[in-house]
Amino acid sequence: MASHQWDPLRELITLRDTMHALLEDGCGRPRVSVGPDGVPVDVKETDDAFVVQVALPGVEPVDVDISVLGSTLRISGEFKDREPAGTRWLVRERRFGPFVRTINLPTAVSPERAAAEFHNGILTIHLPKVAAARPKTIPVRAGSAG
Repeated sequence: MASHQWDPLRELITLRDTMHALLEDGCGRPRVSVGPDGVPVDVKETDDAFVVQVALPGVEPVDVDISVLGSTLRISGEFKDREPAGTRWLVRERRFGPFVRTINLPTAVSPERAAAEFHNGILTIHLPKVAAARPKTIPVRAGSAG
C-alpha cells in the first residue's frame, strides 16, 4: 500500500484552481468533484442501459477491476509508474497509484449481461437495466362507444 506525503503547496494550488473555476464559471453549474483516489467518469442513460466511460490513459486492462452490486458500480485499478528509477523529471503532473470510483446508478442493473471494453485509453462499460427498470409502452386501443 502506497503512502502519500502531505504537500501543502499542492493543497494551495488546488484551492487556487477551485477559486479560479468558481469565479470563471460562476455558481450556476454543478461541478463534479473527484477525490485524490478517483477518476472522472461520463455516465449516460438509454432506455435499456447505462453507459459509463472512464479515461484511464496508460492503464492496462488487466490493472482494472469492475464490480456491480445492485445499482452500485465500483471501478478500481492502478496507474503504474513504468519509468526507470532515477529518471530526471523537469515536469511531472500525471499521478500514479491506486484509484477507486464508485457510482450509484438510479436503478439496478443486470451484471450478468454487462460488458466492458478498453479502446485508446477509454474504458467503456455497458450496464443493461434489469427488466423491471425499463420503460414500458402501453398501447392505447380505441374503445367502443357504449
